Amino acid sequence: MAIVKEFREFISKGNVIDLAVGVIIGAAFGKIVSSLVTDVIMPPIGYVLGKVDFSNLFIAFNGKTYETLDAAKKEGAVIAYGSFLNTCLEFLIIAFCVFLLVKVVNTIRRTEEKKAPAPTKTEVLLTEIRDLLKKN
Repeated sequence: MAIVKEFREFISKGNVIDLAVGVIIGAAFGKIVSSLVTDVIMPPIGYVLGKVDFSNLFIAFNGKTYETLDAAKKEGAVIAYGSFLNTCLEFLIIAFCVFLLVKVVNTIRRTEEKKAPAPTKTEVLLTEIRDLLKKN
């Protein structure tokens, strides 16, 4: 029973809950970015580059030609470099969004620190008295 109590205390700590929420939101955000890259960004890029579908870019080891990546995968080993390009682009977008988020949070924190009121004369005097009493 002690382990159940210890586990309950661990789960109820704010950091664990915050982490869980962050992971869940991060996973959902990853799906959004994946859809953004696959469905919105890559089609125009593929169109400009000659109607290329990046998700179907691959190299088959057996030298045969296949219509789709799935068909090539059924026959044997392939290097799906188009999927890799999509994943790299997704990573860059997620990294940039996290960078922007951290930048906004840091700006908010700096603004809050600047807004902190200066201690009053009474507070300063009380602090000095406290420090003098500690010395003696």
